[in-house]
Amino acid sequence: MADAPTQIPVTVLTGYLGAGKTTLLNRVLTENHGKKYAVIVNEFGEIGIDNDLVVGADEEVFEMNNGCICCTVRGDLIRIIGGLIKRKDKFDAILVETTGLADPAPVAQTFFTDDDVKKRTRLDSIVTVVDAKHVGLRLEDADEAEEQIAFADVILLNKTDLVSKEELARIEDRIKTINPFAKVHHTVRSNIALDKILDRGSFDLNRIIGLDPDFLEGGHDHHHHHHDHANPLHDEEIRSLSVMLDKPVDAAKFSDWISGLLMAEGQNILRSKGILNMDKSDQRYVFQAVHMVSEGSFTGPWPAKDKRKSRLVFIGRKLNEKSLREGFAACAA
Repeated sequence: MADAPTQIPVTVLTGYLGAGKTTLLNRVLTENHGKKYAVIVNEFGEIGIDNDLVVGADEEVFEMNNGCICCTVRGDLIRIIGGLIKRKDKFDAILVETTGLADPAPVAQTFFTDDDVKKRTRLDSIVTVVDAKHVGLRLEDADEAEEQIAFADVILLNKTDLVSKEELARIEDRIKTINPFAKVHHTVRSNIALDKILDRGSFDLNRIIGLDPDFLEGGHDHHHHHHDHANPLHDEEIRSLSVMLDKPVDAAKFSDWISGLLMAEGQNILRSKGILNMDKSDQRYVFQAVHMVSEGSFTGPWPAKDKRKSRLVFIGRKLNEKSLREGFAACAA
């Protein structure tokens, strides 16, 4: 990993139409923040970037007054990123905006699967902008809104000035049911210090566990406390579920089980994350996946005080708790 420092952090930005993504992007492209960002958008027209800022709109790449650049993806994200990496000017970070209706997964998976992209960039975090006023309705009628929350590492709960405190608490509770791990920031007009969302390393499970060894514990309490509600969770709703194992894990058994599971259920399992105590190793094994695309690695020794428990967390629909528990239990060495 000698070339790790040269990896450019990439933030994937998602959020429902009208949630406030454009406001955020325009701030990146116009504010005097002294950093050089490259922003990749789907279509200029759609995003409403101020045309006075944009030089020659038939081009793919535009220089902004503040030194940032903006480019459109007409086709292939990998090609655009390849072009950015080859430019002489070095970027502090790259921001990729997904369309309002899109599921961010394919964009995120690009950073797992393409070798050149992987060498030169790292997926830093998936940021979802949520419109506090309309999210309740969106969650009722649009799967995408729920998926965007499920994938997020960081959530901007925007337009908080338009809802009451009680309503805000209710929305936040709902967000936590879907995704107990995302860091939630309350914003008005997407006004947030950019360093709170860019280059946070919040997709990097390794780094998060370094900061907070109990990170994956969070999933459990939420999960239990939502079972007590009178209305059982609808099968199609997204929720999180965690499974644990006290015995060491057999690496081969785990590999077979998880790859089979993600092949079969990957459409329903949006994200999975885990810290495993592999048999015959003193190192922690950190695993994560976006749908079927997964990666895992040993990441240094367990803290001395740690009871070496293995824990896996799934965020998805139609999660079969019994079969997930039994499947994981069967991976014991």
